[in-house]
Amino acid sequence: MTRPFARALLLSVLLAATGCAQTPGKAPEQLGKVQFQNSCSPAVQEKLLRGVAMLHSFYYSAAEKAFEEVAAEDNRCAIAAWGFASILMSNPLAGAGASAKDAPRAQGAIDKGRQMGAKTERERDYLEAVAAYYQDFASRTERERQLARAKAYEALAAKYPQDDEAQIFYALYLAGTQLQSEQTFSAYLKAAGILEKQFTRHPDHPGVAHYLIHSYDAPPIAQRGVPAARRYAQIAPDAPHALHMPSHIFTRVGEWNDSASTNRRSADVAKKGNDTHEAMHALDYMTYAYLQVARDSDARKALEEAREVKGDQGRFIAPYALAAMPARYALERGDWRAAAQLQPLPDKYAFTEAMTHFARALGAARSGDGAAAQKDAERIAALGEELKAAKNAYWAGEVEVMRLASLAWASLAQKKEGEALETMRRAADLEDKTEKHIVTPARLVPARELLGDMLMQLKRPAEALREYEVSQVREPKRFRGYYGAGLAASQAGDKAKAKQHFDRLVEMAGKGEPRPETAEARAWLASN
Repeated sequence: MTRPFARALLLSVLLAATGCAQTPGKAPEQLGKVQFQNSCSPAVQEKLLRGVAMLHSFYYSAAEKAFEEVAAEDNRCAIAAWGFASILMSNPLAGAGASAKDAPRAQGAIDKGRQMGAKTERERDYLEAVAAYYQDFASRTERERQLARAKAYEALAAKYPQDDEAQIFYALYLAGTQLQSEQTFSAYLKAAGILEKQFTRHPDHPGVAHYLIHSYDAPPIAQRGVPAARRYAQIAPDAPHALHMPSHIFTRVGEWNDSASTNRRSADVAKKGNDTHEAMHALDYMTYAYLQVARDSDARKALEEAREVKGDQGRFIAPYALAAMPARYALERGDWRAAAQLQPLPDKYAFTEAMTHFARALGAARSGDGAAAQKDAERIAALGEELKAAKNAYWAGEVEVMRLASLAWASLAQKKEGEALETMRRAADLEDKTEKHIVTPARLVPARELLGDMLMQLKRPAEALREYEVSQVREPKRFRGYYGAGLAASQAGDKAKAKQHFDRLVEMAGKGEPRPETAEARAWLASN
């Protein structure tokens, strides 16, 4: 090891131990503790480690600035080029990847990093690992890029088994290959196995806690993610995504007040940093949480706040939230008239428009207007065709569930009961084959819960109860799920289960604002 590199490495470890960047006159920035060996100038170490820490928390705008400043101050720092290209891949769990606009910028940084001639083989290997994602960018699908990236980082981790950062990044990119249709969650669980060892070694590392949450973000394994969820917001409270991420697990296990609280903090930090998408993402999760505990006024305020957030709308996260939040506010409260009157917002994403038409269809059908519901279902069908033509298989599948559910309720409103039930079952079965996207806390309404609602309208409460309880396995502690199950059990003559579900409803949402469902649950409990 050369003497300058040894000094730089020592400085990197010392700075990492502070877990923050110091700016005169400002409080230390809390981003977690990262140790990343590198041969860049001692003068840029603080900014470089800050950039790596923010990369781990998907704080991309601030991390991009940090890596640009490092490159400007040390034109031999190849790791800055690696960091810049890593940022432009965007959230590896979201499926969208680098944009066609950003890919050439990333490739330019990689080429420049190669020209610099990194001082160590390890740094050259990091640069080539990220380069594997961008190779032949235009001729490969995002899925092909994800797999190439995971393979490259697997090789990096194998070559440097003592490099914890290589292990952590490999786990992230491995988790990024998990398909929503693959429900053994094999990639998630393999990544979690790597990360759990790192969590013991690095309890204050932002990436470890972050990626553990993502790796456990599925119904059967979510409980395992609670320790990381409880820890992450404490590790990096100045990163808005770090404050939001615990709610992925809180949502899965039904810890609604915790979800609302951490998203409130996330939205505040994101707005302060002009991070439109992170603010909107947090507000959508917050709204969903508030509605489960009947904090309806708080949900309404979050919706109004979201409408006032200004900034970049270039990615689908903000448009998704703007479409989802008013739909949730109407549907979760059973305000069918309001749902039927929702208007699609102008944006370029077919699946966000489809959500509004789905809410409209449910609202119209449950208000007795089958013809209006049918019209919205037809628009959903057209949007689904657009997604198929664009080869957007995941969202085409999600929109197909919306189409089927809309048609089912339109048919019920038109007194076509057999057709309605068959179509609603198809919707529920199709939805069960895939997981929700990480952009959302949940689908607008679980299809199997809607099947329970339909069976209740058809006076088949015992069958409805079974569907509600199956739905609760994937979507636990939902207000409407508890209410539907309690009502179905009471009508089916199963007093024990009615008490169980109504007790849980009142315990969860009894301190919220009055709703007819809560009053009905209380009345039943008082008389039985």
